[in-house]
Parts: sequence; C-alpha cells; structure tokens
Amino acid sequence: MKWKIDWFLAGMITAVALARVFPHAGAPGGALHPELVNKIGIALIFFLNGVSMSFAAMKAGALRLPVHLVVQATTFVIFPLVGMILLAAAGGWVSPELAVGFFFLCAVPSTVSSSVAMTAAARGNVPAAVFNATLSSVIGILATPLLIGWRLHTTGAEMPAGSVVMDMVIWLLLPLVIGQLSRPLLAGWALANKKLIHGVDRGAILFIIYTSFCDSIVRGIWSGRGATVVAAVVGSLVLFWMIFGIVGALARAAGFNEGDRIAAIFCGSKKSIVAGVPMAQLIFAGDPRLGIILLPLMVYHPLQLVICGALAGRWAKRAGI
Repeated sequence: MKWKIDWFLAGMITAVALARVFPHAGAPGGALHPELVNKIGIALIFFLNGVSMSFAAMKAGALRLPVHLVVQATTFVIFPLVGMILLAAAGGWVSPELAVGFFFLCAVPSTVSSSVAMTAAARGNVPAAVFNATLSSVIGILATPLLIGWRLHTTGAEMPAGSVVMDMVIWLLLPLVIGQLSRPLLAGWALANKKLIHGVDRGAILFIIYTSFCDSIVRGIWSGRGATVVAAVVGSLVLFWMIFGIVGALARAAGFNEGDRIAAIFCGSKKSIVAGVPMAQLIFAGDPRLGIILLPLMVYHPLQLVICGALAGRWAKRAGI
C-alpha cells in the first residue's frame, strides 16, 4: 500500500518547529505583526468558506431532521459533556491549560470537507452530511464561545463573552455572509479554484498555529511539558472512540438507514481545525497558553482523518463499491 504524505499535517509540524527556532518573529509585537495578520487571515478563511458554500446542496439535505438532531446534539451537547466527564476522571493528570484545550476541542464545530468526502467515499447520505457540516460551522460561531465562557466561569475563570461574541460576528460571521452574498459573482471561480481556496485557508491556519506557538515559547509556557503531548494523544484517542460509539448507538436507536448512519457518524465524531484555530485565536486572544490549548485539536485532527479514512474504505467495500 502506498502512503501519501499529508502536507497539512507536515505543515503543522513545521509550523511548531519554526516557532521553536524563530519565536520572536511571530510573537505579539514581532516582525510578522500577528495581531493584525491573524485577524485578516481569519476573515479570509470564512469569506472563502462562504463563497464555496452551496445553498442548493444544503437545501437538498435539509429534510433529514432526525440526522440533524443527532449530529448537532452530539457536536455541541454530548461532546462537551463527555469531555467534562473525562476531565473529571483524569483529575490532576491533566494540567489546567490542557484541560481548557480539551474542552475547547469538544466545543468547536464539525468539519465540512472531510466529513462530506468520507461520507461520499463510504456511500453515505452526502446531502445530509453537507447540510450538517455547514450548519455546525454556522452554529459554532455563537455556540463555541458561549460554551467556553460557561466552562471557564464554572472553574472560577472569566472570559469577556460579549466582546468575544462580537469578534466572532465581525471576523467570522460577517465574512461568511459576505462570501455567501458574493456567490452569484464568484461561485464559478470558486468551483474552478478549489485547490487554491483549500491552500489559502490551510496556509492561513498554519500561520495562526505558528504565531500561537511563538507566543507560548517566548513566554516559557512549554518548559517541562513533555508529558503534555502524551496526555493530549491518549486523551484524544479515548475521546474519539467514546463519541464514535455514542453516535453509532444513537443512530441505531433512531432506526437510521445505512446512509444516514454513516453521515451521522462521520459528521458527529469530527472536529474542525479550520474553524477551531481561528476561533481559538479570537476567544483566547493574548493568552500565552494558546499553544497548549490548541494541542488537543491539533492531535485530534490527523487522528480523526486516519481512523475515519480507514472506516470509509471498509464500509465502501461492504457496500460493494
């Protein structure tokens, strides 16, 4: 079997390595001016997502209400609840910064492109996957900061929820809406330049990851944190399989057909690094722990792709593709 190098995963590793070598350039006040460039990148990501978002595809998948309820409830209710249970069980084994990172992972929206691609590969209900993945991204613009604000409040910390939500509206929701309104002019261009759009939004995310780690390294946050990476990997694996099992059980209990079950599992068990990294940059703006907070999401991202990719291939063979 021939393995392909995932350039985005390689890019994340490279971004962290560059932050280690050149931390001051990407730190606040550095030569790359991350305070401004990151926000421009965030707006660009969501504008391009708006341009690429097909309203017709969403409309085609809008009628499968039970699937939507399972996916959205899993993404924004069950995921955070399971995360809190696992963090309570872990106790002192997980540092406070990593605990915030795991809950943030649990609160971000589902992926769009990979959920749809894998649902299609496994011969699932593609319109339902498109609708749920896109709806999740829109809901998350408000739900994610509210969940994080609630969680921080329960642990004795505070977050200026009003200003964070306003930032989400300005830098995420507004560009998304402008992108949608631009579709009559740009939809054809977006369809013909999918690779370019994919490259631009991944490049912007890698820049945010680099600057986030620069800030953490300059402030010495990573000193003596070897066990943190191990905890992030183990915790992500446990979290993924617990959610995967729960979504599968809900799909069976609801009597979903095979296509709906596949769409629900792939959309419900995934978390979006494309939406998550920009959201973290806005929610935790100026927090030197941002590199550690992002770590669970950065671990979960390739893990979900590898596992779900293998499952999509297996389910496709079972369906006789």
